[in-house]
Amino acid sequence: MAITAEDVKRLRDATGAGMMDCKKALMKSDGDFDAANKFLKEMGLAAIAKRQDRATNNGRVFVRVTDDKAVIVQLSCETDFVAGNAQFAELGENILTVVLEKGYTEINDELNGMVNDLITVIKENMSLKQVIVIPLGENEFASSYVHGKGSLGAVVIFKTDKPALANDEAVKEFANDCALHVAAFTPSYFTSSAVDPAYVADQTEIFTAQAALLDKPAKVVEGIVKGKLSKHLAEICFLQQKFVKDDSVTVEQKAKEIGKAVGGKLEISSFTYVLAGSASCEV
Repeated sequence: MAITAEDVKRLRDATGAGMMDCKKALMKSDGDFDAANKFLKEMGLAAIAKRQDRATNNGRVFVRVTDDKAVIVQLSCETDFVAGNAQFAELGENILTVVLEKGYTEINDELNGMVNDLITVIKENMSLKQVIVIPLGENEFASSYVHGKGSLGAVVIFKTDKPALANDEAVKEFANDCALHVAAFTPSYFTSSAVDPAYVADQTEIFTAQAALLDKPAKVVEGIVKGKLSKHLAEICFLQQKFVKDDSVTVEQKAKEIGKAVGGKLEISSFTYVLAGSASCEV
């Protein structure tokens, strides 16, 4: 059976596969469209198996916030070229949609299948590394920020004593700035009281050794160590960090300031950020 250009185009439009692959599939299937479609899928599955061992150190982070939850999707691939591909970006957004519509809270066969479908088209190894779903409690709302083309995604959760405050322009601006702050400073902890005691002990030991070299009285050394530790914790703990838009106050102080200005109580509950091709920090 003769294979026409229109036949090849129709199969390409339906599958997204390359022109030569479509022509090969139609020839192999004697022009049977359904059989050719099946053949392409089988070729794709074989390609997936061959690519599974390839490192996926690039990718994108996708974020979406609704009234009752925030979702972060981390999708990885082999190259930064594919990370910037429109089909790859569309896949990430589609996964967000499916997660929200079906109430998924973790990676499953359907979501992995969506990734595999694109692998058969782009022919590069990809993987769905994380699906993080953050439910919002009563009087809670979320802000988000995605840097550039998804190199980092951040979500910050807030709680207020008056639900209407979530729609206040000053509150929304502060919330957006907090998500930007997390992306800019990538804090390791939420607040200083939540820092791992073992980590604090290790840092105290380091600062003590450093201060001992100054040949100062014991009480002076003790004060130096406390000062160094306090400064260090303020650099790695979100609430104690200097606010990105006003370094005269901490993030925690700014939240109280905004709450007071709008006539309510505004608290930050948690933050999460994910780096493309890397791990997440969820606090």
